[in-house]
Amino acid sequence: MGDSVVERVKTHPKYLELKRKRNGLGVLLTLLMLLVYYGYVALIAFNKPFLAQPLGTGVTSIGVPIGMAVIVFTIVITGLYVRRANKEFDTLTQAILKDAQP
Repeated sequence: MGDSVVERVKTHPKYLELKRKRNGLGVLLTLLMLLVYYGYVALIAFNKPFLAQPLGTGVTSIGVPIGMAVIVFTIVITGLYVRRANKEFDTLTQAILKDAQP
């Protein structure tokens, strides 16, 4: 890929759109993950009695489903990113590459 192709890609409006959308989604998902993860860790650190409450008459505490929810949340937001990347970001990338060809 020559320098002229690289310059065409860098200045292409769809590339700028792709960068903006991808970075925005990345920052949003990162902030959500940090909030959920550190929220759970903060609960462990500062409110152990809450997490130790038993669920029903069994031995499972309320911390177990909350911890499972953190894992499920991680899987869901990863799936959301992959879905959007495969649809929207790949479409933009293909359009950019098509337009940038000499």
